[in-house]
Amino acid sequence: MSDAVSLEARLDRLESLEQIRQLPARYGLALDMRDLDALAGLFVDDVRVGRERTGRRALRDWLDETLRVQFTGTSHHIGNHIIEFADADHARGVVYSKNEHETPTDWVIMQMMYVDDYERRSGRWFFRRRLPLYWYATDLNKPPLGKNKMRWPGVAHYEGGYHSLFPSWQEFWDRGGPPDADVVESAPFEEFIQRMRRGSDAPKIKVR
Repeated sequence: MSDAVSLEARLDRLESLEQIRQLPARYGLALDMRDLDALAGLFVDDVRVGRERTGRRALRDWLDETLRVQFTGTSHHIGNHIIEFADADHARGVVYSKNEHETPTDWVIMQMMYVDDYERRSGRWFFRRRLPLYWYATDLNKPPLGKNKMRWPGVAHYEGGYHSLFPSWQEFWDRGGPPDADVVESAPFEEFIQRMRRGSDAPKIKVR
């Protein structure tokens, strides 16, 4: 690879990283301000919505129904964002999000992460898929100690799948102490998320 080609590829990667980093922040703003056209426009035009529907209009309509029924207001605060590339036009990521929700009866705070797939089409990056994994949701004044940390008003408590995509969580608790292996096997920098997942399947997450 020539220096010119290498430099061009490196610049393209930097531009891609910046554009992908903008996606979760724009998602949060569009969601909180209920601009559902802007929100749906962050996804590829053939985005899957449930099992039977596809497309941005289907996504927009589903969001309209969901947000209108559940919340009177929201605020999404975007945190850690890890991005790694499969190739020049496909990437994956993990994004932390701390959220606040106003409901008719409670002020619900939430800690979660999104596991994302990104795709570039016609020079622009989009969400291909967002898998939400939840640690907890609870009234501001009721810390969710114990199991079933998803605690929405009027709904039976349930688990949100926050740790289920990463086998290390259960392995840590199962072994009861430090690993027996003498060698520390670090995850490759460009495949950090894939290494942590170790081929685990995406869980089925309950949507309130």
